[in-house]
Formats: sequence, C-alpha cells, structure tokens
Amino acid sequence: MSIRFQVNGDAVTSRSDPATPLLWVLRDEMGLAGTKYGCGVAQCGACMVHVDGTPVRSCSLPVEAVAGQSVTTIEGLSPSSDHPVQRAWMEIDVPQCGYCQSGQIMAAAAMLRETPSPTDEDIDAAMAGNLCRCGTYPRIRAAIKRAAELSREG
Repeated sequence: MSIRFQVNGDAVTSRSDPATPLLWVLRDEMGLAGTKYGCGVAQCGACMVHVDGTPVRSCSLPVEAVAGQSVTTIEGLSPSSDHPVQRAWMEIDVPQCGYCQSGQIMAAAAMLRETPSPTDEDIDAAMAGNLCRCGTYPRIRAAIKRAAELSREG
C-alpha cells in the first residue's frame, strides 16, 4: 500500500506499513532527521511537526493519518533558517544540548501563527508538554517573545 501526502511542499509517497508512526517515515524513509525521537508516547514534544498547519506529535501518529495532507518538519519551516522563531532562537542562544529544540521551535511557530503577541500565560499554555531536559525554559520564553517582535517588524 502507498500513502501519498506532502512533506515540506513536495509530493511524497510512503510505502511503509500504514500504522508506522510518521516520525519513522520522516526520519528513515524520507531522510529528514531534524524531527527527533524523544519518548515514543507523545509526551515530550521532541517529534513535533505541523500537519496542515496544526502542531502534532509524530511519534504516535500513524502515517496513514496524513494521507492527502501537508506535513511541515523543522527542515521545511524555513530552508534558510530565517523564520522569526529560528532567528530568535539563535539570537537568544536558546539550546543547551539542543535535542528538544526542533520540537520547541515547531510548537512556538504554530503558537505565534495563532497568537502573534503572546503573554507569558499564552506561552506557558502553548508550550506545555514540550519538555527540555536542560531546563532552558526562561530562554525559550525570551526567544518566543523576541520572535513575536521580529514577526511584527516584518
């Protein structure tokens, strides 16, 4: 069976078992290693991607669930890394180990699309469940606020 969908704007066909988690199709079949395996049970957020613009955890989403839809990974957020969230992440120097950062960035980008001028409470609510083992939460919050500023500046 083949499953057709888009990844980062390109039409793709997966020949994986339909129940295979999207994470493994992206990493193993498509070679997109930016999306990380963290927990495997959709609790940490390291595997966050966007499906038709909605943030989802790809480790527990079967690839058959994205048939006919558009998936955006960290690689597709901005090929030149100039998305406001990516720019803010670099400017604030958010990562420590960096493992969770693609999921954090994808969650922040989705939140800022819906809430362009977030409060601390908005950020906390949107980012809840995206775990950072290094505890860079204050820098994550600062970077989200900076990304909002960069987005307004155009």
